[in-house]
Amino acid sequence: MEPRFNLYANDVAAKFNKRLVTAARVIDESSLPKATQELVKIRSSQINGCGMCLDMHTKDAAHAGETPVRLAMIAAWRESTVFTDPERAALALTEEGTRLADTSTAISDDTWAQVRKHYDDDQIGALISLIATINAWNRLNVLAGMAGGSYTPGQW
Repeated sequence: MEPRFNLYANDVAAKFNKRLVTAARVIDESSLPKATQELVKIRSSQINGCGMCLDMHTKDAAHAGETPVRLAMIAAWRESTVFTDPERAALALTEEGTRLADTSTAISDDTWAQVRKHYDDDQIGALISLIATINAWNRLNVLAGMAGGSYTPGQW
C-alpha cells in the first residue's frame, strides 16, 4: 500500500516530524514507566486506527519484554486482570483524552482522581504530553495513509 503523502520526503512535513520527535524526548526521559508509555501509545493508536503506530509500538513493547497476553488485552483493558491500577488510570486518561469530542465532560473526575492517586506531577505532565503527542502522530500517519506492517523494532 502506497501512502497518499510521504511525510518524510516533503520538506515541511519532515521538519515538523523532526520537531515532534525532539519534543517527545522529554517524555522518554521522564519517570513515567516505559511500559506505561507503550500501553498509552498502543491504546491511542487502536482508537485512532493508526496501523503504522500500532505496528511500531506493539513491536517495540514486545521487544522490550511486554507479554503477548498484555499486548492482546490492551483493547479490553477494563475487562482484564493483567494491568496494574496505575496502568489502568493511564489507559482511562488515554481513552478520554483521545476521545475528547465524545463527551461533554472530556476527562471525568473519577479518571482524574485515579491519575492523581498513582502519578506525581512530573509523571502526569509526561502522561498528558504523551497522549497529545501520540494523537498527533496517529493523525499525521492516518491522514497521509501510512500503513503498518514493515516496522522493525528500534528502526526509528
